[in-house]
Formats: sequence, structure tokens, C-alpha cells
Amino acid sequence: MSAVYARRYARYASAAVVLASAATLVTGSPAQAAPPAPVSAATARTYLGELTVKAEGSSDGYSRDKFPHWITQSGACNTREVVLKRDGTNVEQDSSCAAVSGTWKSAYDGATWTAASDLDIDHVVPLSEAWKSGANNWTTAQRQGFANDLTRPQLIAVTDNVNQAKGDQDPAEWLPPTASYHCYYARMWVDVKHHYNLTVNSEEKSALSSILNGC
Repeated sequence: MSAVYARRYARYASAAVVLASAATLVTGSPAQAAPPAPVSAATARTYLGELTVKAEGSSDGYSRDKFPHWITQSGACNTREVVLKRDGTNVEQDSSCAAVSGTWKSAYDGATWTAASDLDIDHVVPLSEAWKSGANNWTTAQRQGFANDLTRPQLIAVTDNVNQAKGDQDPAEWLPPTASYHCYYARMWVDVKHHYNLTVNSEEKSALSSILNGC
């Protein structure tokens, strides 16, 4: 696990998240303070039933370098900076597109941060998990698309330590600390796996089914 970064105590926001009225991003959509919405729970249950159930593959040959990120999205902005802008409120960026101020609420744990360095961009379906679920057979270009996907609910700005605790675990092994987010997280996970035609193992499918049936 990565070393824990020093930081100030987390503050928990009680006010509703205010949508940023910032400049449009690569997609031309205004900042929305959240990833693209996943499919509904009902659709996620259908999608889950369509996924191939298969024992998780080997991590042999896996490297994060085989999933190039963060790539340039527009001008000086790479994928990380685009997500930070999208998922935060009142985010200000410098001439190199780095977020120099703003407020971010981490959906995984409810913590609120005012420094971009306190946030990681989580791959909802981790790169290693994708590799073991079929991405080992993809081209580098396909893996790059997956690692920088701004169209599906695959990227989200969250508390760095929480992301590091997750690692490459699937929902049978790890879920966000905020229990009320589990349904949304399961919908995100299934939406992404279904789009990319990735497999699920039996424990993973059972955990997802249980969550989605309770949504």
C-alpha cells in the first residue's frame, strides 16, 4: 500500500454540493461535480446477468504502463485535471491546468478537501482488475481509452488514502466506507464492466447482486 500522505483533518460537509459554473471541458459539458451517472439499478441487474462469469485471470504481464494515463485531453489539461475540475466546486486552475484551489467532497468517505493533492482519481474498475478480467487481450490503445474514460462512470476524485486502501480489489473484497454509496458504486462498476465486456468472478457477481437487489 502507498505511504499515507500527511494532511489536515477532514471536514464533513453538511451543505449540498454546488455545481461549478466553470468553463466547459473536453466534452463541451459544464462541470457537474460528479462522474457521468451510471445505469439504473434495474439496468445494472440486467447487465450483471449478461456478464460472463469466469475465474479471475493471472496478473502475469500486468503493468500500469500498459494503460497509459493521464493523457492530454485539451490544451494543457490531462485527464486527472479534467476530473478534478469536473468533480470539484469553484475549482480554479493555473496556466498549466493544475487545480490551485477549489473544494472536493469525496463520495467514498464523505470527507471534504480544499487541496487537490489530497485527492486521487480512482479507476472505479481498477486497471489490474481489468487486466485480469479480459483487458490483457486488448491493444494498448484500447487500454489507454479505458484508463482515461470520461464518458462512463469510471473515473472519480476521492480521498487519496481511501483509494490506496481499495487498491485493485473488487466489490466482494472492498466497498466504499460510506454505506449509502454502495448501490451507486455497484451500478458504476457493472456499467463499466458491461460496456467493456469484462468478466466477473463468482464472488464478485454474488456481492454485486446482493447490493443491487437492495437498491
